[in-house]
Amino acid sequence: MNFAGILVGLATFLIIGIFHPIVIKAEYHFGTRCWWAFLIAGCGFAALSLFLGNIVWSTISGVAAFSCFWSILELFQQKKRVEKGWFPKKDKS
Repeated sequence: MNFAGILVGLATFLIIGIFHPIVIKAEYHFGTRCWWAFLIAGCGFAALSLFLGNIVWSTISGVAAFSCFWSILELFQQKKRVEKGWFPKKDKS
């Protein structure tokens, strides 16, 4: 039996699930000015995926990379959701 597909699928599910609250918390605490951190992390994971010899870990690293890149867009979308009142806005005190 080959469990590689199941492992990659599970890892993808968990990565996407983890990034959702990370984006919400990042926007709440730092606003959209932290987008570059997601870019750097994404580039790091993308580079890592090129050098990993194991196809499963390389794929999981690639999924993490593009989840970071997608999170940049979601960060700006989260700002709009906060402006609409769907999520709490941080007090500037």
